[in-house]
Amino acid sequence: MGKIFKMHERCSHCDLKYKIEPSFFYGAMYVSYGVGIAFAVAAFVIAYLFVGADLIETFIAIIATLVMFMPVIMRLSRNIWINMFITYDPNATNNFKNS
Repeated sequence: MGKIFKMHERCSHCDLKYKIEPSFFYGAMYVSYGVGIAFAVAAFVIAYLFVGADLIETFIAIIATLVMFMPVIMRLSRNIWINMFITYDPNATNNFKNS
């Protein structure tokens, strides 16, 4: 489980420091909630409406989806959170060297 939380210290292209402040990615938990709800709704729609599973099977499908996609949801949430504060510049090279 330790690998899920592991991330690079800096960007290999522009040297941006990812941890802007000590608890910066705590905000990603709120984004993770929304992303998790989106995955749960997708699992519900697929299991209940398309497959025709009953309510208990649909609940199990939602739980299984959230457990299986937890690493994806966490990474996606971190990406969404940092992109709310840092604008991506594909031409940036070492602009943040002293940050």
